[in-house]
Amino acid sequence: MLSFLATEGSSANAAGHQRRAEEQDDYLLDAYSQTVTGVAGRVSAAVVHLSVQKPQPANRRQSQPMPPDGRGAGTGSGFIISSDGFVVTNSHVVNGATAIEASLPDGRTYQASIVGDDPATDIAVVKIDASNLASIGFGESDRLRVGQIAIAIGNPFGFQYSLTAGVVSALGRTLRSQNGRLIDDVIQTDAALNPGNSGGPLVDSFGNVIGVNTAVILPAQGLCFAVASNLAKFVVGKLILEGRVRRGYIGIAAQTVPLPPKWIQTLELPTKGGIQIQSVEADGPANNSGLQAGDIIVQFEGKPIDSIDMLHKVLDETTIGRNINLWVLRNGSLKNAAVTPGELK
Repeated sequence: MLSFLATEGSSANAAGHQRRAEEQDDYLLDAYSQTVTGVAGRVSAAVVHLSVQKPQPANRRQSQPMPPDGRGAGTGSGFIISSDGFVVTNSHVVNGATAIEASLPDGRTYQASIVGDDPATDIAVVKIDASNLASIGFGESDRLRVGQIAIAIGNPFGFQYSLTAGVVSALGRTLRSQNGRLIDDVIQTDAALNPGNSGGPLVDSFGNVIGVNTAVILPAQGLCFAVASNLAKFVVGKLILEGRVRRGYIGIAAQTVPLPPKWIQTLELPTKGGIQIQSVEADGPANNSGLQAGDIIVQFEGKPIDSIDMLHKVLDETTIGRNINLWVLRNGSLKNAAVTPGELK
């Protein structure tokens, strides 16, 4: 009898533990669900659908259908950042648009105008003539951690918003923009981007925008990218205040090249690569700088520089109109050159 009671008690305890474990699992799942649904409720009213008209390609026959929704289709998503109608989206969604219509989740539609467009970061701002709109704000992307919740929201076809949830799967990625420059500080997430979600917000569990959804690698599974909010916030501010992001240029055609080991050792160079000049624009800033085709740029204002992408990065608005010192390799020896960058148009 005692043995039976002990066995019966053990079975009861085991059943109790299992029941509590199942209740705990249900609680955890419910907490996650509450987080996602709560974010959806707070953010969705500020996510808009953008229908964009663009010039028809000259080589496209009238009988050909327009391409499906995506980068070249002239549709996408955006999100409202101010109650008076400033909307953030992707440059590739609105670039070259002749007309833009913004549709809100409640069914209202507005004509939108481009405030500013920055293809180098794939960020654009458009404006709709409305007031008292729901809006969302930018979070701090530099505080993100790999593994935290990431929620992508879009308004892909003018229907009710769509939502996918996942995690931040990597930070500090780079992505090639449509004009060839690298976008730094890109967030990788496994929150799937549906067709038409480009330009929508990637938000955290508090509903703050941590990125602007920009791209998906179609052959891969679960590789989606967003421009980090800190970069997007900087670009958006510039676009609203000035209509553009100013960048410098020096007027050369060049390519990244490795440096011969003997030069690295003999000249004690702090880099293994450089930028070899292929040609100098006749009317460009570098024309009167003494730079020549064949020169290899290895330092920019005393700092090593070993790639075209790095040159693009350092040629920001602070370099425009300012005398910049370069060190170049020419015929096996180091030469100093000075150039005054102009403004990239």
